[in-house]
Amino acid sequence: MALQDPDAWPISDVARMAGVSSRTLRHYEERGLLAPAFTGSNGYRFYGLPELRRLQRILLLRRLGLGLEAITGVLAGQTDEVQALQIHHGWLLQESRRLQDMAATVHTTLETLQQGGAMEARNLFTGFEENPYEEEARQRWGSDRVESSKAALAELGPDGRRGLVEEALLINRELAACLQARLEPGSSRTQEAVARHYRWVCAEWTPDKAAYLALGDMYVQDPRFTAFYDTEAPGTAAYLAQAMQIWADANLGD
Repeated sequence: MALQDPDAWPISDVARMAGVSSRTLRHYEERGLLAPAFTGSNGYRFYGLPELRRLQRILLLRRLGLGLEAITGVLAGQTDEVQALQIHHGWLLQESRRLQDMAATVHTTLETLQQGGAMEARNLFTGFEENPYEEEARQRWGSDRVESSKAALAELGPDGRRGLVEEALLINRELAACLQARLEPGSSRTQEAVARHYRWVCAEWTPDKAAYLALGDMYVQDPRFTAFYDTEAPGTAAYLAQAMQIWADANLGD
């Protein structure tokens, strides 16, 4: 790309367009997240449209609360830019609908208070549900499975649900340790971690082989789940998906 290329922007222009500092862009470069298209003879960094699109994805994932290490893992696992953006777009639409529901609930509550009335308790928390992915889960697996899962979680009580969260973190930590130790996905230690993961999943619902493998695919394809599993070490989500395939082949019937 030549210096006079009209589709190249200097770092100062990119920082202004994106609402970040030049220092932030240089930090992203240092972390291996965003390299400039080229550096001019004057030492200025220039960015083309591919770099701007990548910056858009980085900033989106930052807005969703992901750390830079997790973002590195997500972007490394997404080679199809269109597919990645479709996933991000779908999540944003879903989150937008949830925020609209929350805003409408707060507005209604405010109007009710101003009029001296009292809003029904069951209507106070529309849009505030703990699981913002429930509707997506219904589309993926059906309402019967979602309701069964919700009932199972309800039976666990607050302490039981906290225990599930803690177990998820421990499993993730163990998988990351296996990955960092360069163990094969089929190693005994890794497979023990996957068996533990399957038992953890079964606290809500019992997937058959196809469903469990679909879950593994989702960990890799959906940046929200990839970010969680890659928290301890980038690449953990993909590593888990490979190990799940091996474990399912050996332990779950077709």
